[in-house]
Amino acid sequence: MTPACSDKLAQWLLNSIELDAAALHVGRYCGPWRASTAGKALASFHLVLAGDCYLHIAGEPPVRLRARDGVFLTRDVAHFLSPSPDPAALTERQTMHTLSVPAAPQDTGSAGLACGLLRFSGALGPLVIGSFPDVLVCRSDEPSLAHTAALFDLILAEAGDPERPSPLIARLVELLFFYLIRHAARQETLGAGMLALAQRSEFTILLDRMLANPGADWSIARMAQAAHMSRAAFCKHFTEAGGIPPAQFLLRLRMRLATQRLGAGDSVEQAAGHVGYQSYAAFTRAFKRVVGEQPGAYRKHGRDVRA
Repeated sequence: MTPACSDKLAQWLLNSIELDAAALHVGRYCGPWRASTAGKALASFHLVLAGDCYLHIAGEPPVRLRARDGVFLTRDVAHFLSPSPDPAALTERQTMHTLSVPAAPQDTGSAGLACGLLRFSGALGPLVIGSFPDVLVCRSDEPSLAHTAALFDLILAEAGDPERPSPLIARLVELLFFYLIRHAARQETLGAGMLALAQRSEFTILLDRMLANPGADWSIARMAQAAHMSRAAFCKHFTEAGGIPPAQFLLRLRMRLATQRLGAGDSVEQAAGHVGYQSYAAFTRAFKRVVGEQPGAYRKHGRDVRA
């Protein structure tokens, strides 16, 4: 894939989802320690700021992480980090120390970490995140990621109280994630989903048109024509790339865009019309099936949050 195409995938990410990072702990572990962000029903990250450690995920070999390496878990995966490659080695949750104090020679297994959570939102968030592997590793020795070393330096410069990280660290983590996604796009490691569709040149024009005019009569025949394919070929290749049939993709796309309109203050009727529904009842049924609640309730919740 050309850099221009991978950059377009990165733009799809920025335009399609909102990423909110929160740093929980930034400091140094010493001795027999264990760190994990599992069990919170959110994506998460671990950045190695100093030393090295191992990532353990059940059923997979340990992954060694060195200084300026990082791991992003796009789903809530059972995992932990420790100083030993043996997942059964005796480890325990230790108190983090400030990074400004260097590790003593006797402090074996010392590692400086920044750990936190990620929340993905936005109209197309679920479709985009479905393209990502469960685990994305940022390697400091990857030539295309060499420039991310500056972000690690900035995070280190912001490290202070381990339990009260600077809010700037979260913004730097979000930027690092953007670079990692562009790298994944260039390596073609993204699976089925929104970004996988955007990797296919025959679908990019179609996606642009659907996003610009979601309320149009997007029949299978019209979508196939926009992709310059027969109906049969279009359905086959679209489903292979996107992971779902085109009609189901269109439904999800419309409902996610409708949530965006409702969140911005549109009435239910206005949101329904924007995504091509003339029947209030039909829109309500489709919205409840995809989003999980009635559009009126969704709009009220958004209004209450804004208030």
